Amino acid sequence: MLSFLPAPIRGLLAFLVMALNTIISVVPLLFITLLKLIIPIKSWGKLCVWLLIKIAENWMSVNSFALSLSGRIQIDLRGAEGLHYHGWYLVSCNHQSWSDILILQQVFNRRIPMLKFFLKQELIWVPLMGVAWWALDFPFMKRYSKDFLEKHPEMKGKDLETTRKACEKFKELPVSVMNFLEGTRFTQAKHDAQGSPYQNLLKPKSGGIAFVLSAMGGQLRSMLDVTIVYHDEAIGFWDLLCGRVRHLTVQIVERPIPEQFGCGDYENDTAFRAEFQEWVNQLWQEKDALITSIKQESTFGN
Repeated sequence: MLSFLPAPIRGLLAFLVMALNTIISVVPLLFITLLKLIIPIKSWGKLCVWLLIKIAENWMSVNSFALSLSGRIQIDLRGAEGLHYHGWYLVSCNHQSWSDILILQQVFNRRIPMLKFFLKQELIWVPLMGVAWWALDFPFMKRYSKDFLEKHPEMKGKDLETTRKACEKFKELPVSVMNFLEGTRFTQAKHDAQGSPYQNLLKPKSGGIAFVLSAMGGQLRSMLDVTIVYHDEAIGFWDLLCGRVRHLTVQIVERPIPEQFGCGDYENDTAFRAEFQEWVNQLWQEKDALITSIKQESTFGN
């Protein structure tokens, strides 16, 4: 739309639109959340939650519009058929850039329930966004280190118990819980340092996703296994705002989650942990092969 402008100007305009959109959206979020707290009526609370989600969905739509100002993004979307707005999903994706989050929001907005992340408790202090996450019932969790638990054994299991309580509200309201299995963005340097056995991926961290499934008490029975492949060299968040990210493939595969994974003890049950890791590693092998295949298709197409 604004392709006649230099890329940095387009990026700045897109950023300003997103920033203004965030500021404007936070005000009604907080107002409705306040009304929800001071009027403890169940039906009223459900209406407030519905309004909060609609505000968040509009926020994501405006962000997508802001990206369109910088240039059209061509997304080869595969496997989106059959998704349900009123379903419960665990969403997992390979992670290469902060651009991934905006791409996922653009792809899934209003197709499935709003994406929610399990957040570290400290993130509630992030300006504007921390308050917005709290208002939208994003689950904040507090994980204790092994050293801390050795000194305070009475706290063992408290982190999971606290997170389960935070997830109670999801039992009546459909939700999509997002998790990046790699735990960090892919770079070749990280890949080499890990000695990753995968060509296109870092090693998956099974503990985080096991924690999510256990906290949800078996309620998440379907996984959306998402693979993002960028076909441009520049894929960073600033590159996305500037319109340099133009071509990408998003492949979605819906997979059933084995029932036993919603009630196992990943930390203390060795057999369960081995079974869970085997399942995740199989997913990762298939994803690695899929990324290679998509890249080859892009090469042949070019």
